[in-house]
Amino acid sequence: MTAVSDIQSFRAIDIHGHIGSYKGSALDLIDGFYSGGPEDVLRRAACGNIEYTFVSPLGAIFIHYGGDSVAANRELAAEIRRFPGLFHWVVVEPGRPETFAQAEDMLKTPRCVGIKIHPELHKYPIKDHGAKIFEFAARRGAVILSHSGEDLSAPADFIPFADEFPGAKLILAHIGWSRDGNMTRQVKAVQMGKHGNVFADTSSSMSITSNLIEWAVGEIGPDRILFGTDTPLYFSPMQRARIDNAEISDQAKRAILRGNAERLFGQKLKAVSD
Repeated sequence: MTAVSDIQSFRAIDIHGHIGSYKGSALDLIDGFYSGGPEDVLRRAACGNIEYTFVSPLGAIFIHYGGDSVAANRELAAEIRRFPGLFHWVVVEPGRPETFAQAEDMLKTPRCVGIKIHPELHKYPIKDHGAKIFEFAARRGAVILSHSGEDLSAPADFIPFADEFPGAKLILAHIGWSRDGNMTRQVKAVQMGKHGNVFADTSSSMSITSNLIEWAVGEIGPDRILFGTDTPLYFSPMQRARIDNAEISDQAKRAILRGNAERLFGQKLKAVSD
């Protein structure tokens, strides 16, 4: 196995981050801990040798605390033009048809990597809206990143739509996160898919649990797992250290930290680097 220092010199891609103000904790002080702008995200990414971070706007997710999906998507897409280390997800909210029209346009731009959905905070069961979202993504060959692990976003509930629309690729966020404490749900859902178009990311505080990442790699292989941090909610260098020091092969670490993102998003990455 290569020395840890060699792995640390490998530049990562963080496919799950955010920009903006967090809402919904009991205290404004705690909301502030979870919040951050582009400079905060990129400063911490640099500490973890993360070259690119894919972010979605928190203002498009916390709509029940005064956020607005359309405005937040538009503002983030304009803001990140000043930050070469950032790409963005466009947030689609099923209850607002205009977010689909907005996604139609943004997906054609080089810095928009795909569609972000959040059934829990947008308060809809994926069972009720999955067909519309996945059909939209499949027609555009788009990647979907979704929060997962709770009642409205049970990982297994996504799989019928991923199977029906294999042209869409799905990343189930937060390996290990589940309201009922069952840390296997994202990995088990990946195993259920028929077409190899379902992946999971490491952007959960649960990922620091001993043996969880190692178990996931043993179950589904490293090629179905992508590195994500949930920055600025969590400290991205800490999340990077979990993969650097995982008890898996260096080849697996490189796939998780960057290789799999290059396979899924290569055209976007190449367009920016050319």
